[in-house]
Amino acid sequence: MDLKPFISAVFMLTLVMDPLGNIPLFISALKDVPAERKRAVLARELLIALGIMLFFLLFGKYIVSFLAIDPTAMSVAGGIVLFLIALQMIFPTQHSLFGGSPEGEPFIVPLAIPLVAGPSTLTTVLLFSLREPEKLAFWAVVVVVAWLLTAAILGALADSLSRLLGRRGLMAMEKLMGMILTTISVQMVMSGLKQFLAD
Repeated sequence: MDLKPFISAVFMLTLVMDPLGNIPLFISALKDVPAERKRAVLARELLIALGIMLFFLLFGKYIVSFLAIDPTAMSVAGGIVLFLIALQMIFPTQHSLFGGSPEGEPFIVPLAIPLVAGPSTLTTVLLFSLREPEKLAFWAVVVVVAWLLTAAILGALADSLSRLLGRRGLMAMEKLMGMILTTISVQMVMSGLKQFLAD
């Protein structure tokens, strides 16, 4: 098997899930959770996010088919969504994701959705299945590996990276990933438009 497409897809999906950029948000969301419960809550939320991503990979195409959405439109729309997410990473706003969260232990929102399995992640996973539906097993492995990398960073490295990089370092890393994601999103839009013009 050619590893280049696999590594490229894993890298892109991991960037979209933005584990480094999510570290401060996860720390903030879990700050009121008892220390002995944090790992269990984190594992639960990450597993929920994985389940949602695999659901979209396996059944998203049927939803798209039911709604009669053209795959080319999905590619362009996905690129636009990624571009907007990338802009937010480069130029963050002051709005908090936790403003409407209920008190106590977070459940599904905001950790599983939208921080890990957000709109851009689900759109990317859906595009995988639409682009090459015959390679679902391949894309499932891509999703699981990207999820494992994200889980490792958020679970095992969050505290260490937070102390090592500091707030400014984490912000710089998020902006760098935003720049890379901008390029990927533009490529997705260009690919969709090229396919549309070729039809």
